[in-house]
Amino acid sequence: MFKVLAKINKLLLPSFTKQRVDLAKAKKWQMALIAYRYYVTTRALK
Repeated sequence: MFKVLAKINKLLLPSFTKQRVDLAKAKKWQMALIAYRYYVTTRALK
């Protein structure tokens, strides 16, 4: 389930690393999105 969700995230959600967003200066919604993508990615790799 998480592998499919990770692929959907990759297609639909923006990549903040490509936009070079500084984590110290990121807005709350950006931090929430980063945390969500991290959670899904780590679960997909298990």
